[in-house]
Order: sequence, then C-alpha cells, then structure tokens
Amino acid sequence: MENETSNSTANTLPSDRIKLNVGGKLFETTISTLQSGGPDSLLSTLSTRPSHDPIFIDRDPEIFSVLLSLLRSNRLPSTARRFSKQELADEALYYGIDSHIRDAISPPPLSGIDASIVSTICPASDGLVSSFTAAADDGSVCTAHGGQISFYDHNLTHLSTVRTHLEDITSIRHVWPDVAAVGSESTAGIHFYNFSTARYIESIHWTDSTDPRIYKARVSSIADSSSQIFASFDCPHRENCILLIDKSTLQISSEITRQSGSASKNTVPGKLTWLPETGALIGSAITCGAFGYSGYIRMWDPRNGDVIWETSEPGSGRSSRFGDSFADVDVDVGGLTLFKVCSKSGDLAMADLRKLGNDPWVYINEKNPSMRFIGGASNSVLHCYKSQVFVGRDGSLEVWSNENNGVGEGLYRRNFVGKVEDSNRGVIRKIEGGGDRLFVSRENVEGIEVWESSYFSGATLV
Repeated sequence: MENETSNSTANTLPSDRIKLNVGGKLFETTISTLQSGGPDSLLSTLSTRPSHDPIFIDRDPEIFSVLLSLLRSNRLPSTARRFSKQELADEALYYGIDSHIRDAISPPPLSGIDASIVSTICPASDGLVSSFTAAADDGSVCTAHGGQISFYDHNLTHLSTVRTHLEDITSIRHVWPDVAAVGSESTAGIHFYNFSTARYIESIHWTDSTDPRIYKARVSSIADSSSQIFASFDCPHRENCILLIDKSTLQISSEITRQSGSASKNTVPGKLTWLPETGALIGSAITCGAFGYSGYIRMWDPRNGDVIWETSEPGSGRSSRFGDSFADVDVDVGGLTLFKVCSKSGDLAMADLRKLGNDPWVYINEKNPSMRFIGGASNSVLHCYKSQVFVGRDGSLEVWSNENNGVGEGLYRRNFVGKVEDSNRGVIRKIEGGGDRLFVSRENVEGIEVWESSYFSGATLV
C-alpha cells in the first residue's frame, strides 16, 4: 500500500506546474509563467485546462522554447538569434503573446548620441528611394521608388509593393494604417493607395472654374491631423495654395493661403507640419538662386485660414545674421519649438512657438571649441524627433540633445552620429524618425539607412 501511494505521488505534478507537448518535445513549466502571457493568450487558456497528461500543441518546439524563456525572464535568450524576427513574431501571434515579442525585439529608446546604422531597406526594383515616410508609433515605413510604393512593418519586414499610375513619387504621407497619400512633381493631384490590398482609392485635384491659371496643380508637401489632410499645390504658372481635405469623406473642405508669383515670399510651402496641441499649421518654403538662399516660415489657423505669424529671410532676424537665410526648417512638435539651420554659417537657431515675435530666434552656441561647426551648410537637412534635433550636413549626421528639457541658449549639446565612413556614403537628402529608429536617405544611393541605439545607450559613466 505504501509503494502504491509513493508511486501515485511521483506521477502527480504539483498544483502549480503543467506539462506541454509542443511538436513532440515535452516542456514543464508553471501555471503562473503561462498566465504571464496575458488573460487573452492561448497559453493562459491552456493553463486552466484540467489534465494530468501533457497538453499537445502542434507547433515548432524550438521557437516555443524561445518564447517560454521570454515569459520566464522577460527577455529573449541567445538562441533567439537563430530565428528571424518575422518567425518569432508569427509564432508569438499564434500563442497570443505578440505584444511581448514586439517589446522584446524592438530597439531601445532612440538616443542620437549612440545611434548607428543597423541595416538598409532596399526595394526590389527602382532602388533609388525618391521619398519615404515613417510611422511615429511603431516605426513602420512607406517608401516611394519610381512609381511604386513599398510598405515595411514594425519589424522592417516587407509586406507589399504597389505599382501606382504615376511615373515618379516625390511626396508621400502615411495617413491611415493601410493608406498612403502620394504626390508627384510630374503629375497633377494628390492620390490615395491602400497598400494592404494593393488598390487605388481616389485622386483629388485643385481646380477653379473662375481662374484659368489653376490647372495641372502638383503636390509639393503633405501633412495630416486626426481629421484632415493638408496638401500644398503648385501650378505651372506658380499659383499655389494649401488644400484641407476631410479624412472621412476625402472631399476638399477649404482652401487657404492662395498666392501667386515667383518671388520667394510667394512660393509654395515645401514642408508642412501640424501642431496637435495648438491646432495650428506651419509651412516653410526655401529657394536657392544666384544670390543664395531665401524663404519664409508661416503659421496658419486652419479653421479660418488666417496667418498667425510669419517671417521671411534674408532680411529678418538679428542684424549680424542679415543675409544668412535658413537652409532648412523643422518643428519639435512635442516641445513647441521651431528650429532652423543657417545656410552660410551653419549655425542652429531655435524659437519658442509660444513666444513668437519679430525676432524670436535664439542661436545655440557650442561651448566645446573642437565641436564647433566651421563652414557653410548649403547641403543641410533638419529633422526634430523625440526632443532631439538631427542635422545632416552633406554626408555627415549630427544630433543636438536637449539636456535640461527647456528652451533657451546653451541647453543643447552637439554630437556627431555614426562613423567617418558613414559620411562618405553620399549627401543626406532626408531624415525622419519612426518608433525608436531614425531613417536616412542619401542622394543617388539606393535604399534607406536604418539607425538604432544600442542597449548600452542609457549607461551612465561613473
């Protein structure tokens, strides 16, 4: 009788343990480990099933071992390197723990000081990327190459490529999870494509039956809010405006800032940014001619089309900066701060959008003499992302980090990003952030560079 009791005890698992047979391989773990996958996960459901025999799951045991280790330690084991991110994501989706794997394989918080190139996104055809846009929430990317659009998910896995009716695409914006708005310098109108179904949706044109000059209007820039799409249109005779398009109906709701002429103060905005906190729209235009750079920055109230604030360069700003117009402009949306990089001196300046006036610029000084920039900045591009300002000067990339989370002179520190050989890849044409990644495209260079921080970027030197 004692032997029967002891054998029965030996064959019975403790109440907090459970056995799984995954693809013919036995696993033993605790119920709490399986339930850590979340109440809606398959593993949590299996943990409540009464059974003394191992529960069979017809899946890959090797990947399950990786996922089980993730649930136990909240981090991926070294054996995860044998599988692609997509393989891990597909299996995690089956078990209902895809949010866990997404957190585990996502890059660490983006720190420009520690960023480096980790990969390059190269479209299968027409490898020269003419434009791209990144989703700020998860880091997925839409790329335009020739007349095609390719979409890459948060793992940078290619999902689809759509052939459009355009010969080339020069502006693109991710306006819905599965829809991109595109424009071309050679074809009139703004066009919408669903890249999950590879279908054309709609085209919208700027027309005016009372004004014969308004025809063949092409899109120069696109921005959007939760309810509207903003697109700047430019006609062959230089008439231009910004159209506000209702997202729910894809109908034009209003037109603002119609202007005409070839003067720099009347050119079409080449960059648009919407400010969620204030509801204002900021646009900038930059032209370059025999006498250097010139341009303007304007802020509108989209509800009535009124200009809230504007400045033109050269001719504005401090007298010592006269003639040193900006080469590029961008907005730190979260910090409500406007930045510009000067075309001649290469200096970086900032303006608080809550305290704009005739001369709102504060020029940022680099206190370290060895880090100061010397020389012009005609080939400069600017992008603000996550309280950091990224500047591309020819082929080099630098970041200005806000140390005190405030606005004022001396609060930003400048650092170089990448290596010397990275700067020799070509002239940087566009920088954009998405998720915890930075994406960079270069002139006459195929693909888009993907920059990420290392897992040691948060370390503090003691």
